Amino acid sequence: MTTLAVETPHGQANVHLHVAERPRGALVLGHGAGGGVSAPDLVAATTAAQAEGFTVALVEQPYRVAGRRSPAPAKQLDAAWTAVVEHLLGGELRGLSLVTGGRSAGARVACRTAAATGAVGVLCLAFPLQPPRRSGSAPAPNRLSELDAVTVPVLVVQGKSDQFGMPPPGPTRAVAQVAGNHSLRSDQKAVRDAVQAWLAALRR
Repeated sequence: MTTLAVETPHGQANVHLHVAERPRGALVLGHGAGGGVSAPDLVAATTAAQAEGFTVALVEQPYRVAGRRSPAPAKQLDAAWTAVVEHLLGGELRGLSLVTGGRSAGARVACRTAAATGAVGVLCLAFPLQPPRRSGSAPAPNRLSELDAVTVPVLVVQGKSDQFGMPPPGPTRAVAQVAGNHSLRSDQKAVRDAVQAWLAALRR
């Protein structure tokens, strides 16, 4: 693994790059709002992609690199992510078919920027569809529109008891339900198998 520092409009991002010997494609993944790139489901997805001959890039957003736990606003996350992907496509991932994705908030970023990055597929791990309602407050907005806006194939891997709900399948969207909640810690093999099968089909 190689770690790269990439400058973005909102500070330095770090990229943890796992290079395939003869890459058949590239998978770029982002982390959740308060977590990092070592989350179990991101590790499982990385293993699955490597088994399919993908080079994998795990991206740490600038706010995390700077030591902050609270995420930056969505526009900043999207701008930083797009800058990192453009940098990689101009260098380490040049010429490779690109799949983007991430877990939770990272999945939302990948969906919102899928067209801008030229992704041929989007992998969503634990997509936060509907934030749990807090006592005495109005329901938070549903985020299905972010998934529906993606026009390329999408895989959502979601825990059956995810407190953020279960996204529905769509014309270009598959949903793999696995044991567990939003952390996707309960069945790493199921996560890995779902991702690997989808990536294999995507390459055909």
